[in-house]
Amino acid sequence: MTRETSGPMRVVVCGTRFGQVYLAALARAAPGRFRLAGVLARGSERSAALAERYGVPLYGAVGELPDDIDAACVVVSTAVGGGRGAELSRALLERGVHVLQEHPLHPDELADCLRTARAAGVQYMVNTFYPHVEPVRRFIDAARRLVELRRPVFVDALCAVQVSFDLIDILAEIFDGLRPWSLSSPGPSAGRPMVSLDGRIAGVPLTLRVENRMQPGDDSTSLLLHRITVGTDAGNLMLANTHGPVIWSPVLRTRAGGTGGLLPGRDAPEEIWPEGLSVTGEYVGPARTPTWGAALHDLWGDGVLSALERLRERVEADADPLRAGARHLAVARSWRELTEVLGYPEAVTPDFQGPLSAAELQCPGGPRALQ
Repeated sequence: MTRETSGPMRVVVCGTRFGQVYLAALARAAPGRFRLAGVLARGSERSAALAERYGVPLYGAVGELPDDIDAACVVVSTAVGGGRGAELSRALLERGVHVLQEHPLHPDELADCLRTARAAGVQYMVNTFYPHVEPVRRFIDAARRLVELRRPVFVDALCAVQVSFDLIDILAEIFDGLRPWSLSSPGPSAGRPMVSLDGRIAGVPLTLRVENRMQPGDDSTSLLLHRITVGTDAGNLMLANTHGPVIWSPVLRTRAGGTGGLLPGRDAPEEIWPEGLSVTGEYVGPARTPTWGAALHDLWGDGVLSALERLRERVEADADPLRAGARHLAVARSWRELTEVLGYPEAVTPDFQGPLSAAELQCPGGPRALQ
C-alpha cells in the first residue's frame, strides 16, 4: 500500500554505521517535514544504544515495522560492498515503504529496485550523497551556469575510488547526462597512488585520476575525496576539495596599450583589461572551509535532508520511479565500466605521522630566496 505525505514523513534508518549521519540529520529535521520513527538493524550494542539515544524503537526485521512508516533510509552495503542492502530495499518497497538508498549499487540491482518500486507504487531513489553537500552543490550550480555561458573544453577530475560513483553523478548533473561517454585503458600505475585515465564526458575531453587503493577495513585514509575542474576558453572553475572552496580562475590575458605596450601600469584603468576583468581569481561563495565537526554534523546532515526532500518531492509528484531514476542508472553503468577498467583496489597501509596545519608549512621569516 502507498501513503500520502500530509504532515511529517515518518522515516526509519536501516544500518547504524554511516547511518549515524542520517540519524543525526533526522533528529534535527524540521518537525513538519520528517520525523525519525525507528532504527532497523541487526541488534548490535551500537544499534541498541543509538535507538535509545534518539528515543525510537529498534526493529530487527522489515516485518516488525508498523504500518505508519512512510520511508526508509537504507544505509547498508549492497552486493558491490558484500552486503544485502538491495534485498532490504526491495523488501521495504514491496511493503509499500518509499526508499532512499545510499550508493553505490550495481546497475542490475538498481534496475531491479526501480522496477520493484514501480510495481509497488512507491518511490525509490539512490542517494549519491556528496552532490547534496552544500559546497559540491554550489560547484554544480556554478558549473552548470558556466557551460551555459561558454563551451567547455576539458574536465579534470580526481577522486578516491570509494567516492567514484558520486563523482560520476556530479559530472552527470553538470552536463545533464553522460553521453557521449568513453574511457580509455589506464596507463602504468605500479608504484603510483593515482591511476590515470582519459575519456569523454558529454563529449568533453576528460582526464580522470583515481586513487585505486584502500586500507582494508578503513576507507577514511584516502589522500582526498573529490577535486574537479571544468575548463573553458574564458577560465576554469575548480572544486578544490569536497568541502570547498570553489574557485573561479579566469584565463589571464592582457590587451596591448595605445603604443603597443603589453604591460599596463599597476593602476591602469579596468578598461585596459579584457571585458573589464582585473582579477586573477575569485571564490564562488566563502573562501573558508568548515571544520571536520561542522562538515560531519552540519554539511553532511543538511545533505541527507536535501536528499530526503528530493525523495519527498517525487512522492508528492507521484513520479514514475523508472523515469526519475534513469540518470542514476546511467551513472551506475558508467561506474561499473570504470571499476572494471581500474580493477580491484590495492590494499595499502598509509604512513600517517599525524596532522599538519597550514601554519606549519610556512617558512619562518617568509619565503626563502631561490638557490
